[in-house]
Amino acid sequence: MASIKDVAAEAGVSVATVSRVLNDHPSVSDEARARVLAAVAALGYRPNAVARSLRTDQTHTLGLVISDVLNPYFTELARSVEEEARAHGYSVIIGNADERPELQDHHVRTLLDRRIDGLLLSPTDGGSPLLLEAARGGTPMVFVDRWIPGVEVPVVRADGRAAIRDLVAHLHRLGHRRLAIIAGPAATTTGSERVRAFREALAEYGVPLPDAYIGQGDFQAESGRRVTEGFLDLPEPPEVVFAADNLMALGALDAVRARGLRVPCDIALAAFDDIPWFVHTDPPVTAIAQPTGELGRAAVRALIDRIEGRPPQSVTLPARLVVRRSCGEPDTSEGLSPELSPELSQELSPSPVQRSTT
Repeated sequence: MASIKDVAAEAGVSVATVSRVLNDHPSVSDEARARVLAAVAALGYRPNAVARSLRTDQTHTLGLVISDVLNPYFTELARSVEEEARAHGYSVIIGNADERPELQDHHVRTLLDRRIDGLLLSPTDGGSPLLLEAARGGTPMVFVDRWIPGVEVPVVRADGRAAIRDLVAHLHRLGHRRLAIIAGPAATTTGSERVRAFREALAEYGVPLPDAYIGQGDFQAESGRRVTEGFLDLPEPPEVVFAADNLMALGALDAVRARGLRVPCDIALAAFDDIPWFVHTDPPVTAIAQPTGELGRAAVRALIDRIEGRPPQSVTLPARLVVRRSCGEPDTSEGLSPELSPELSQELSPSPVQRSTT
C-alpha cells in the first residue's frame, strides 16, 4: 500500500505539499496540485482517515442509535439518514438499542469513544445520565422521533396529535364507541403523547377511556398480543383496538386470529406508524403514517448545522391518517382516507409544517 512519502516522491514535491493538497489548502500552485493528484491516482493512495481525524478533529462520521432495528419505521428512518449523510460527505455508524436503555447507553458510549462528529438518537427513556452529560457537554446531538423534555437538543419529529384526532373522528363516524389503546412505554415521549392525544380526542366526543381499555405495551409485537388477549377477556371487550405502533398492531392481529375472530367483523384494529405490510394484510390496516424519510433527512441536516456551527432548528412534520378496511370501512375506501367525502377531507387535511428554533 502506497504511503504519503511515495506520493511525494512520485510527484516530485515535499510530504507537506502532498498533505496540503489532500486537505485542499489554497497555498498550493495549480501545477503542483495536478502532479500530486496524478501521483495519488497512479499509486492508488488512500489517506489514513484516522490520522486525518486526529489532525482536523473531524471524522466525517455520524452516529445513529435507533430504538429497534426490527421495527420497519426505524429501518426506513435509518436508510434515509444514511442516504442524506452520504450526500453531505458523512458516513453513519448505526447502533440498535432494542428498546433497552442499557444497550442504548452502550452504543452511545462506543460511538463517542470513536470520535463521531455528531449523534442522532431516538431515546428509549428520559433518564440516561450519559445522554444528559453528553448533551450538556456540547456533543452535537439531535433527537429524532422521541426526545427528552428539558434537554436543550434539537428535535425532529412528527406531530401525531391531529392524525389521532382524525382517527377518532373517523371511528366515531363509523359508529364505534368502545375504543381501547395499546400504549407504548410511558417513559418515552411518543408513548405518553399518543395516549394523551387519544384520550383528549375521545373526550371531544364524550367517549370515556376506562382504565381497562388502556393496555401497557413496549412497542414490540409480543406486548401487542398480550394486551389484546386481555382486552378480549373483558366482560365487555372494546369494539376497536388502537395500537400505538406498528409492531404492537401486528401482535394484536395475531391475538385476534388466535381466538378465531375476524377483523373488523368481531373487533376493529387501527395502528400508529403505517408500514408497507399493512396493505397486504386481510383486511388492510387503517393506520397513521409518519413522513419517515423526510424526518431522517431533516435530522441529518439539523445535525450537520450543529456540527458546522449554524443555529440548530427543531422540525415538526405532520402525520396523516390512511383509511383502509380494518375498522369496518366500505371496500371503496382502501388506502384513500381523506378523499372519501368533503366532510372527512375537510377534517383530515394535514397541518402545515411547523419549525421552531431551539
